[in-house]
Amino acid sequence: MAMNKIAVRTILLGCLMMSATVFSQTGPARGDRDKIAASQAGASPIYFEVSAFNIPAIEPGNFNNELECNVRGGFPGFFEKVNQGKKVVVAFIGGSITQANFGYRLQTARYLEQAYPQARFQWINAGVSGTGTELGAFRIKEQVLNHRPDLIFIEFAVNGAYAPGMEGMIRQTIRENPNASICLIYTILTGQTVFYQKNELPPNIKGLEQVGIHYNLPAVNLGMEAASLEAEGKLVWKGTQTDEGKILFSEDGIHPTTAGGNLYAAAIARAFKKIAAAKQLKKKELPEPLITAAWDEATMVDPSALEGLDNAWQLMPTDANPNLKKFNPWFSSVFTASTPGATFSFRFKGDMLGVFDIGGPEAGQLEWIIDGKPVKIMNRFNSYCNNRYRGQFDVVNVPQGIHLVKVVLSRQKADKLMILPEDKRADIIEHPEKYDQTVAYLGRILLRGTLLK
Repeated sequence: MAMNKIAVRTILLGCLMMSATVFSQTGPARGDRDKIAASQAGASPIYFEVSAFNIPAIEPGNFNNELECNVRGGFPGFFEKVNQGKKVVVAFIGGSITQANFGYRLQTARYLEQAYPQARFQWINAGVSGTGTELGAFRIKEQVLNHRPDLIFIEFAVNGAYAPGMEGMIRQTIRENPNASICLIYTILTGQTVFYQKNELPPNIKGLEQVGIHYNLPAVNLGMEAASLEAEGKLVWKGTQTDEGKILFSEDGIHPTTAGGNLYAAAIARAFKKIAAAKQLKKKELPEPLITAAWDEATMVDPSALEGLDNAWQLMPTDANPNLKKFNPWFSSVFTASTPGATFSFRFKGDMLGVFDIGGPEAGQLEWIIDGKPVKIMNRFNSYCNNRYRGQFDVVNVPQGIHLVKVVLSRQKADKLMILPEDKRADIIEHPEKYDQTVAYLGRILLRGTLLK
């Protein structure tokens, strides 16, 4: 296999550097992408309890716009279980707005507990800051579907709005559990309220809506009331403070304040009232894909499942390391190596592979050798690793087929000083020894395909 026939695509969670084939052209501008990427502060527990937080009570309110909620097939499985007073598992998967405690998720959970007191709810937070539907498609099985959810909220509109990845998440859900209800929720960022004020959808959301229409899924435009209030002079979309009586929606134009999150959750509350009053349609069999079925096979593999790890790789519990402890909800342990030349290998059938790992000051580079050909050197240090640790992922595209993969902890060192912006170089200048290392922390192997023995 010639090296020039292997398409390499690098996706860094830390800086959301996506190629044109991955990143939606109608997604956020570079400055907004940087804000989204910089929001990550670690992993959140997968399960959460509403009672553990002082959550504002949400009322649906009187706002009314037909465009806000598209009912489509409804939530037949969800309503059947809540009406019978059964245990109901509800999962939220998305980026930083989902992961955050008051972006909309906690307020929505409290509203549903109050609206359906006869049901017993279990809540899942699968939000990962700074990531889009690509990583979402890889991780949805482990972090969401394995918990057998009855309802899944999917939020990724400001994180690239990559429709093929969204379709992969939906198709995996329908195939794994056709009775699970899915709700697409669309958040917005600076400049997009103008579309709602003209009663139009932002371009990135239009692409996601085509997927929702194809699979007959309910969808909610969370920012419509905020856009209306802004037009009336009652809301400031972005700022640090507002005049008395005005609502401050966000400080950075992306991540809602608690008041902004309340507006998002109120839109979901109105949607539930509208959907509950409509006819619930039983799910059909999995239809043909609208865009692609390529993401149907996306999955994450624990490195411990690999047979080709040499002795230089050691299992490290994340809760035993103060720098890695905050990632324990994603990875209870990581495989780590600090000896250049450490290798692991595996065989798989598919067309994409990579890693979901932890970067930090000491992170080195990984050399990918596929079918005997050097393909890519993945630098696991990026501009967000300045004296901090964060999750990140990289992938490589290969032709569909069976491949032998060898990964080597590289002896080559990146120029970390030059990678960091000038305003982030103080620590590396003061403590160069902390950065002059070659370490890897592997949480999961990413495969779009199947691991072979």
